[in-house]
Amino acid sequence: MNTSLQARRDAISRALDAIKDPLSGNGLVTAGRVGNLLVSADGGVVFAIEAPAGEAQRFAAVRDAAEAAVRALEGVAKVTVVLTAHAEGPAKPHAPHPNQPPRQAQGIPHVAMVVAVASAKGGVGKSTVAVNLAAAFAAMGMRTGLLDLDVYGPSLPTLLGIGGRKPVFGPDKMLRPIEAHGLRTMSIGYIVDPEQAMIWRGAMATSAVRQMIDEVAWGHELAPLDILVLDLPPGTGDVQLTLAQRIPLDGAIVVSTPQEMALADVRRGIMMFDKTHIPVLGVVENMAWLETPAGRVHIFGDGGARRTATAAGVPFLGELPIEVALRESADAGTPFVIANPDHPLTARFKDIAAAALANAALAAKPAPTIRFE
Repeated sequence: MNTSLQARRDAISRALDAIKDPLSGNGLVTAGRVGNLLVSADGGVVFAIEAPAGEAQRFAAVRDAAEAAVRALEGVAKVTVVLTAHAEGPAKPHAPHPNQPPRQAQGIPHVAMVVAVASAKGGVGKSTVAVNLAAAFAAMGMRTGLLDLDVYGPSLPTLLGIGGRKPVFGPDKMLRPIEAHGLRTMSIGYIVDPEQAMIWRGAMATSAVRQMIDEVAWGHELAPLDILVLDLPPGTGDVQLTLAQRIPLDGAIVVSTPQEMALADVRRGIMMFDKTHIPVLGVVENMAWLETPAGRVHIFGDGGARRTATAAGVPFLGELPIEVALRESADAGTPFVIANPDHPLTARFKDIAAAALANAALAAKPAPTIRFE
């Protein structure tokens, strides 16, 4: 995080600590009531106020006071406050399905949150969306990692412009992620010949996935990661199931285009995450329209992903248009969000990232209330 963002974060923490916790009498920060404080360079602020079970109504006024105090600070343009009410003690990231045992999975050391970006259908721009969402999280002040798990068609080396670099092992025999554009990254594409076809059976693919999860030091000598974004391969096969068994994911973002051919697979993807007890943080509609001098042209249909999300009972995170500059930045090896910080499309990526974080907080804790300003 740069100096100005850190100064703003410190000012927000002081403002929140000036508000008293009604139970302990201490400031909210001192009392441990403030969580997931995120500050973006464009003036956005996201944080949670964590209340004990049964005290949500009592803390509503505290939430309003905290929102007003942060909104009044210089440089703050938008505030998102999540009020959660949960039992005291360690929060469990995932509740089991009714009448089914909880999923047993081991977390990734030095990583606070893991979010998957998935598409049950190939060719919908999932990897481009994953890279730019990772860049958006980083722009919001989060220490961000990006893991390319598409072992058959790794695209991260191209999208980040670092195809010629190779990861190295540390003295602990763990691979060190490659730093690129402010992200800590890893991909099978850094290791294998980019011209080599990945003719791997399922067992080989899942073995590669386990190695990239278990043998990469995401935060070893470095500060721990706030979030690790996983770019999953298309489909609902071995890699996805291995991931569900291996990592307690905080949620999945599903990317689709508007046409029915893609949406049929999206419905199957949502069902897969439901069966593996992974919260769907929302659906993103990519290639939603093309802007022309005559107006918007909906080449692949209009609003199909939004309707699918609504029918499935999962959040809709937003639409992304067809943008020539997005394709150009991908070919050039620089995330669009980084190359075009003031572009309206960058603002869309940041809004989607902020909404996904808020939904992850809701999925992890029962009975939340969200206030937008």
